[in-house]
Amino acid sequence: MNFDHANTRGAAIALVSFAVFAGADTLVKLLSERFALFQVTAGVTGLALLFLVAFAAATGKLGQVIPRDPVFAGTRGVLLAGDMMLIYYAFSTISLTDAYVLAFLAPIMVALLAAVFLGERLSVIGYCGIALGFAGVLVVMRPGQGEVHLGHFAAIGSALLFAITLLMLKRTKAHESDLALAAAPLAILSVLAVVIMMVTSGLPAPSLAEAGLFLLGGFMLFLGNILLVRAFRTGAASVVAPFQYSQIIWGAGFGLVVFGAPIELATMLGAVVIIFSGWLVLK
Repeated sequence: MNFDHANTRGAAIALVSFAVFAGADTLVKLLSERFALFQVTAGVTGLALLFLVAFAAATGKLGQVIPRDPVFAGTRGVLLAGDMMLIYYAFSTISLTDAYVLAFLAPIMVALLAAVFLGERLSVIGYCGIALGFAGVLVVMRPGQGEVHLGHFAAIGSALLFAITLLMLKRTKAHESDLALAAAPLAILSVLAVVIMMVTSGLPAPSLAEAGLFLLGGFMLFLGNILLVRAFRTGAASVVAPFQYSQIIWGAGFGLVVFGAPIELATMLGAVVIIFSGWLVLK
């Protein structure tokens, strides 16, 4: 990795971006203790979308929010909306650290799906990396030694959907703006969550403090996306992307401070195994 000025700046922005994302996820988990998951999702993603549209209008890029290829943007948006719904469920039911570690299976799943469905060749080391990655999942979930929750499977499902969206970007020459690609899943998930919320439980009036948490969560989700786009435009992708693994540290820290969740040795070991397996797959 070449850490010149641009890459160093890109890496620093990415580190802040993933910290902001972890903060937003912490607020989702915190709000899920008082509100139903669809209520939290509707509030946080809806506010994030409003912040994004306001930002686009303020910077003269409002037209870029509308997708040029609605089918591609819509399909990817539906998959990402499902990804967000699953990971939000995981956040609400298991520790942030466990959810992050399992979600980091996405790069391994990209390699596996590309080999199976796109005919891309994978080296022996790559296949060993895939096997090692799923061994890391067993380390985190510890079947037979602790409770395996649906949230663990939701995090794995989230990684699978995210991997599919990455393959879509890899195999399709999309001429969409970053704003359109960011807005589509937020809009789809917001509408879906609002519809489900209204036909089920509705939204109980939040207190002033809870409304502030919703507002802060929406802003942090928006800000994380903006910073991440800036990070990839500033530094090389190969330098910026690995900093996503810092979310394990942020998640463990926020989980300990906000929820008193202990940092499990098995989770950290599983994280090391999955990260190393991802490195093997990408070699």
